[in-house]
Amino acid sequence: MEDRRAHAEERVRVWTPKTKLGQLVMKGEITTMTDALHSGLPVREPEIVDVLLPEMEDEVLDVNMVQRMTDSGRRVNFAITCVVGNSDGFVGLGRARGKEVGPAIRKAIDMAKLNMIEVKRGCGSWECGCFKSHTFPFKVIGRSGSVEIVLKPAPQGVGIAVGDIAKSILRLAGIRDAWGFAKGHTKTTVNFAFAAFDAIKQTALRRVSQDQASRLRIRSGPEKVFVYPTALAGVTATEPPLEAEVPDGASTIEGGESPPAQDTEKKEGEA
Repeated sequence: MEDRRAHAEERVRVWTPKTKLGQLVMKGEITTMTDALHSGLPVREPEIVDVLLPEMEDEVLDVNMVQRMTDSGRRVNFAITCVVGNSDGFVGLGRARGKEVGPAIRKAIDMAKLNMIEVKRGCGSWECGCFKSHTFPFKVIGRSGSVEIVLKPAPQGVGIAVGDIAKSILRLAGIRDAWGFAKGHTKTTVNFAFAAFDAIKQTALRRVSQDQASRLRIRSGPEKVFVYPTALAGVTATEPPLEAEVPDGASTIEGGESPPAQDTEKKEGEA
């Protein structure tokens, strides 16, 4: 993963944006992933995610060898499924094919970055009264192929009680406690992964009122926002971004606003 992160940093240094959203990120007018997703512009360049989410992690979920018979002989490709996320409100899932494993993994990670979504979290379990954003705010259902997965809020301490594939996706999304029930052919890794991702996507699509948001402590997006102090042209890999904590009352629920850049505080030890 360190090699892939170094590859992403090197790609950002020589990046020339081709889309309007990429140009806004380059100029420093959009400094957070929440602003990018709420701008209404599609994310079509993976470098945008590399810049706005420098703390992002990735994990390979499935490596499948696909064979195809042609006139020239047997052709072998590799189908890779990857998940990316910052473990704090953003997650993406992608799938790609290639003749070699390494390039196929990088391509799948780029596809996952283009499918990035913002996750709503809260304290929706009736057994818990911690008022922290550690689980789902409500029950969600996801489907893919024959697989159907139901994810429910859980109290603190339960952990992620789902299958290993869905557990990796929920962990990178920032969910720390959840109950999970699945049916169908769950041994199909790809369908199981996309069903879990579809369930998480329902949290982003569902509208909640301000009363529900305050009662269930629903938070949309990250608890800590990384904001670059200058435009991308003046930022190097040795200059860490500023970090700001999002207060409970400033949750970026639909129609809300992310914290302004002037309210950010530098980490201890930064100049």
